[in-house]
Amino acid sequence: MEELDPVELLSYLEGILESDPLIDEIGFIHPSHFASLNEDIGTPSTSVGSVQKKTSGTLFWGRDHKLGISTNVLFPLYVAAKNAFLEAYKNYKVHHRDDKNASSCSSSSPLSLESELMKHSRALLLLSCDFGTAWNSRKLVLSKKQSLSMFMNELIFSSVVLSHSPKSEQTWSQRRWVVKMIAGNCSNLREIMERESELVKKLAERSKMNYRAWYHRCWLVSYMSEEQMLQEFNKSREWAGLHVADNSCFHYRARLMLRLFKESQHSQDQDASFDPELHELLKDEFDWVEKLIKRYVGREALWLHRRFLSTCWIRYFACGDHNRTLPSNPRNIRTVDIDMFIDNELELFCSCTILPDSDFEDYQAQATFAATYMVWLKTQLSGALAIDIQKMETSRLKSLLTNVCPEKSLLWNSLPELCEST
Repeated sequence: MEELDPVELLSYLEGILESDPLIDEIGFIHPSHFASLNEDIGTPSTSVGSVQKKTSGTLFWGRDHKLGISTNVLFPLYVAAKNAFLEAYKNYKVHHRDDKNASSCSSSSPLSLESELMKHSRALLLLSCDFGTAWNSRKLVLSKKQSLSMFMNELIFSSVVLSHSPKSEQTWSQRRWVVKMIAGNCSNLREIMERESELVKKLAERSKMNYRAWYHRCWLVSYMSEEQMLQEFNKSREWAGLHVADNSCFHYRARLMLRLFKESQHSQDQDASFDPELHELLKDEFDWVEKLIKRYVGREALWLHRRFLSTCWIRYFACGDHNRTLPSNPRNIRTVDIDMFIDNELELFCSCTILPDSDFEDYQAQATFAATYMVWLKTQLSGALAIDIQKMETSRLKSLLTNVCPEKSLLWNSLPELCEST
């Protein structure tokens, strides 16, 4: 195969990107797969052009705003894109420095330098998404122009990068920077938040345990209205119910709940325990998580989320704010709620510690999570509410944990001290 000029390859790639601004997905394809792609479609690809005429194989493939690049040319393309970007960045900085000095002049216009910098940085970031200097150069141009259309195009471009690198920290950081820049002067911020949330959901389906994407979604909560937070809370339930091993979505739901509690306190100038809607929301979440725990045995993420729910209940509904103590009247509704809460958790504990098959690891894990949850809960209640769960014998917990997890017997032997400490 005749060796191709990397500069010509880069020029061709940038030409493809310029000719189709609606490209929404990019991928790197082994040369042997190009033929099968064309066979699946039924017609030859449309984006091979003059470069293919100089080679015996296909280098680029494109259709329906999808772009594929042969892995054979990735390295020469990267080298050419990096060199072109560094040269453009140097020229831009020189002009920017000379622009402050009236005695200097430049043969290139500012617009052409900005255009070259954005063009070469785009190609480079598609090939190497964590090239921080390239992202920073784009920030420099965008912050100087302050154009809403350019900011929106940057969101589109970064979504293309995420299509092949969904866990790129630099790319997610760039999106957060763009959202910050447009948040104050954008009339359709709500729509942008919805699109951002949908993007995370789509990428989470394709890339499991994508903590960077879910962190981005949690970060978006601070820009949402109360109505939008409730909608997000309801929409995320289905996804969480289908991905019970992924703690990220439960963390997102926890972030939404905390923000709702905080907003309720600010709007009502009182603690959230007086908000019946939040009380019902928390109760419904308790019931839903209990069903998931019983349906999907041995999933730690569910038990961790239940700890969060119990913490919210103790903080906002069992004892209100920290400056108020519980009334001594046994008929007080909070006292009744406390008794119901404890009875319900004990019932869940008993149902989850039955081992129909002691050799099945999931049942052993379920019993361990249930027992450690009750140890944690007993400590929380005795510390926050001065309540000791007499119905729950520490000796039974110790015996159960030693039986299902004997390798941690030294830890279980210290259970009496753990439960007595506050």
